[in-house]
Amino acid sequence: MRSDMFNVTQVGSWPRSRELLRALRDKQRGLMTRADFERIADQEVRRCVQHQVDAGVDVVVDGEHRRDNFYSFVTDKLDGTRLMSLAEMLDTVDDKAAFEEMLSTLDVPASAIRNPTCTGKLARREPLAVAELEFVQQLTDRPVKVTLPGPYLLTRSMWVGAFSRSGYADKTELGDDVVRILRDELVELRDRGAAFVQFDEPVLTEIVLSEDDHKRTFM
Repeated sequence: MRSDMFNVTQVGSWPRSRELLRALRDKQRGLMTRADFERIADQEVRRCVQHQVDAGVDVVVDGEHRRDNFYSFVTDKLDGTRLMSLAEMLDTVDDKAAFEEMLSTLDVPASAIRNPTCTGKLARREPLAVAELEFVQQLTDRPVKVTLPGPYLLTRSMWVGAFSRSGYADKTELGDDVVRILRDELVELRDRGAAFVQFDEPVLTEIVLSEDDHKRTFM
């Protein structure tokens, strides 16, 4: 239902079909080309946008269908990063015992969760979400919202000292480049006609609600 007082939009991500999840796994394993994956993702985005239009949503999203998750997809777009499983990170963290305790609480194997790890100087190889925006703009004349991971989330998740120090002296220096990359992306999205850009920072709840805000999680 549309409201005359408030614009209606959606948080960002949509459930993905089994076909798309299978295609994403095949692409990651080198069993499917990027072009073939994009054709399947295009169909998912079309379906997602049409559902929003039919429901009367004012500001539409693409559903984040092209991303493996809402923040690790940046490894496909940035130089100086590599996806690493939590199992791979175990021997590199400062507090190994605490990290092992955290891993024991997960309901999936540590090898199944992959983190975007900084392994050198960051550089934007291609825009993070401009192509997503432009595809949705072809499907509807409604305003489009783009969702991106926030700078704190990316800096915290990407910093693994044993690997990241090859590009940066410390986390603050890494954060400066993360902010620069996101600022450049924001300007380009604005210039391409994005109605709204949403920066997601769910990990900030650890700072507000946790007694120990220095403990490492998988984000």
